[in-house]
Amino acid sequence: MQVTIEDKNTVKKILHIEIPEKDVKKELNKAYGDLNKTAAIKGFRKGKVPRKILEAKFAKDVHADLASRLIKDSFAELLEEHKFNIVGGPKVDPPELKPAGSYLFDIEIDIMPEIEVIDFKGVELKKNMYSVSDDEINTQIQIIRKTMAKKETVKEERPVKEDDFVLIDYEGFVDEKPFDATPKIENYVMAIGGEVLPEEFSAKLIGVIPEKELEIEVVYADDYKVEALAGKSVVYKVLLKEIQEEVLPPADDTLAKGLGKYESLEQIKDEIRDNLAKGYERRIDHELSEQVFTDLLEKNQFEVPETIIDSELEGIVAEAEQAYLQNNTSLEEAGLSKETMKVQYRDVAEKQAKRHLLMGKIIEQEKLELTEEELEKSFEEMAAGMNATVDAVKNFFKIDEKHEKQLEYYKHTQLEKKAVRFIIEHGNVVEVDPHADEVDNPGDDADVDSQDDQKA
Repeated sequence: MQVTIEDKNTVKKILHIEIPEKDVKKELNKAYGDLNKTAAIKGFRKGKVPRKILEAKFAKDVHADLASRLIKDSFAELLEEHKFNIVGGPKVDPPELKPAGSYLFDIEIDIMPEIEVIDFKGVELKKNMYSVSDDEINTQIQIIRKTMAKKETVKEERPVKEDDFVLIDYEGFVDEKPFDATPKIENYVMAIGGEVLPEEFSAKLIGVIPEKELEIEVVYADDYKVEALAGKSVVYKVLLKEIQEEVLPPADDTLAKGLGKYESLEQIKDEIRDNLAKGYERRIDHELSEQVFTDLLEKNQFEVPETIIDSELEGIVAEAEQAYLQNNTSLEEAGLSKETMKVQYRDVAEKQAKRHLLMGKIIEQEKLELTEEELEKSFEEMAAGMNATVDAVKNFFKIDEKHEKQLEYYKHTQLEKKAVRFIIEHGNVVEVDPHADEVDNPGDDADVDSQDDQKA
């Protein structure tokens, strides 16, 4: 066997292999000899069938089987000799084996990149020291009040205003005839400025005093999402029956007791403060991790095997499919496809692959291991996040062989997180005020305040 190794890049090789003609003939003779012992050909006893008869009847199958075996044996021999750190399976397009001449074929392989020792100690990291403000807590209290708000009928005679709610009956007509796609709806509560009914409703109703009958014309676009309405001009006959106002409960202890699990407003605020603080802790960890990865990727340049990138892409697409499935839809219904997603997210997949490879190198380099105590703690955190018991989490990974493999992946993920923490611990972490830039740019504060007012 003669072999030429071509380096396409640092992580891809093509093995050009030639099996000499004498070896091909030897293997063919052996193959036909073995076949002769078992072949049942009418008019011939087993073991006495002429070679030409066997070739005429079985040449295609014999040659295909031999080609496959020669490729397999050659590849195994090369792996043993060169100790390639191969990732994924080999790619081969087997040429037809002919009885005369050498057998030449190529095997393409991806190999793991060789990453040099990583110098990560002393990396410069900025730690934003977020703190929970009273404004944030009050915003959350306001959200709770909104969820517990009640609508009350406005007794005074006045016109409809923005942010009101109205009680209406309505029916749509096309060419002055009732339209099946817009049947009569009675006692419908509509938010002025809301998005459920066309905006023409809000525009026409503002300034009107109940009770009042009016007509509202809506011209639907040709590409409107509801096919029955697309391109139609619908005249809605509307009866404005009453105005309703949203009345929020007071921000006091009665609000707390209304939720059923608190005795005072301060208890709610304490829980909000705790949840926001935990959210900031996660945000700080995420920001530090991203800084670590950015630094590592800038300082450690290497090529990634296509096999690993493809695997990451498969994972990204699978997660997207699952997310859409949970919302009772699909990639196709969202106007996406696996192929377009793989093109769109290729760079993301390559970065993810590099992250895993870099973490793997640091884990190996620093001889990091996940202790039983660390694994147990991670189970407790997972259980808390899922509102489940630790035993339920552990049992999930014991359901079957597939889930046991997920446990190994989970353990490795936790080990990668440990590696990131290890880098941060050995870095030069500078604590900073995350609002420092806002002080220097008061205009930004105005924008934020404006947005908060709109949300409230």
